[in-house]
Amino acid sequence: MTSWSDPLTRAAPVRMQRVAVVAPRGALRDVLVRVADAGCVELDRPDDSPHGTGPAARALQTLRTEAVPPLLSRTPPDLTALQADGRADLLAGEAQLEAHRAAAVGRGPAAALAGWCPVSAVPRLGADLADAGGALVPLRAPRGIDPPTLLTATSAVRRSFGPLVRTYGTVPYTDIDPTLPAGIAYVVMFGMMFGDAGHGALLLMGALLLRLGRPRRLAPLHRLWPFVAGAGLASTLAGVAYGEFFGPTGVLPVLWLDPLEEPVRLLASAVGFGAVLLALAYAAGIVNRWRESGPGRALYAASGIAGAAVFLGLALAAGGVLLRTPALTWTGAALAGTGLVLVGAGLNAESGGGASGILQTGIQLFDVVVRIGSNTVSFARLAAFGLTHAALGAIVWQATTGLAGRGAPGVAAALLVFLLGNALAFALEALVAGIQALRLEFYELFSRVFDAEGRPFKPWHVPTESAEPSEPPYAPVRHATEVTT
Repeated sequence: MTSWSDPLTRAAPVRMQRVAVVAPRGALRDVLVRVADAGCVELDRPDDSPHGTGPAARALQTLRTEAVPPLLSRTPPDLTALQADGRADLLAGEAQLEAHRAAAVGRGPAAALAGWCPVSAVPRLGADLADAGGALVPLRAPRGIDPPTLLTATSAVRRSFGPLVRTYGTVPYTDIDPTLPAGIAYVVMFGMMFGDAGHGALLLMGALLLRLGRPRRLAPLHRLWPFVAGAGLASTLAGVAYGEFFGPTGVLPVLWLDPLEEPVRLLASAVGFGAVLLALAYAAGIVNRWRESGPGRALYAASGIAGAAVFLGLALAAGGVLLRTPALTWTGAALAGTGLVLVGAGLNAESGGGASGILQTGIQLFDVVVRIGSNTVSFARLAAFGLTHAALGAIVWQATTGLAGRGAPGVAAALLVFLLGNALAFALEALVAGIQALRLEFYELFSRVFDAEGRPFKPWHVPTESAEPSEPPYAPVRHATEVTT
């Protein structure tokens, strides 16, 4: 059983409690209405029908209207009157309630439905159901079944970084929540490739506009403003370090290096930074393998201690060769060899042994070594696209200065070239840097952090007609759940 200490709890998905919603048959509807209005319980469903086949569902089908947000009334409605009035919203809500009532397990005068609820919401919901004559009974979690995953989003920054993780998949319930570190790694990588203080300032301005809800057609992207601001800040800082402000205009001095003058140094820095990120990914992978399957899996997995030993050993051996330090080289080789033995033992056990298992293990071990090398070198793209951005800026600036010395028409042409050239460079490089940073995040980092996929928490939420429609406290999303708790 996973140990939920306070530090791990803060870094993990929301704790879930297996519960049973219990009520007398006569009060079951009122209790379910309160459950739906609370929006914090995912009830088990025996089928995949979204609305069921009860009277309300049949009445809804006769309306032949477009889908509308469902509502529930506090008191049992007259379905015939709702059908006559065209109240598809109340019929849709009643159809969902009918489906859950049909799925309830009855024993004597009582009925019950099982499901999952965040631990923090159990006391409040239990008190509310007690007022209606029902109860929320904690149950022991069934063996072999992980609870659904609900990621906390207690800040605007976490909410804006959430799509990075959700796009990849649903975090397993036992794993740590990588949202914040994944977002930080992404914006830093983006900034290294999009290093220009002027272009970064434009991103910061864009983030401010999103924060203010302007333009209105981009209002759905409002929650992403911290993400855009982070990318803009990273790009600005990288541009200050490179001395780039809408290209090599001379407005800023070079504080660290000029990408076009010192490409090898930039390349080494990019690969070194990538190695640090890979080390952190291995650390997260070790924690996740331990939480998922215990110390054995954490020790032998290619994304656990064994894989981390291979990675660290190869890094030490490479460092020893570069520094011409035999002791460091042999130490790294020994560590990498030990890691390969552990990985091989784990892979052989999974393959079932025998001649075919040994062959499969050998191929997989070769793949482990190749992947470590290729994934590390893959971070060279941080330097490559940083160089591309700097080169485009230099071309635009050279064309601008070349035209500016040819009288008034030349100045006008120079201004046009400067504006259009920077607009093109901004759009093209922002797209390329965004895609490349996402690729590095998914293939190089997340492939080590995750070894499985969880199931998103999908609470049943239908607001009551008397209440103003609002987002439930535990709102489901497409791939993983992100809410304010």
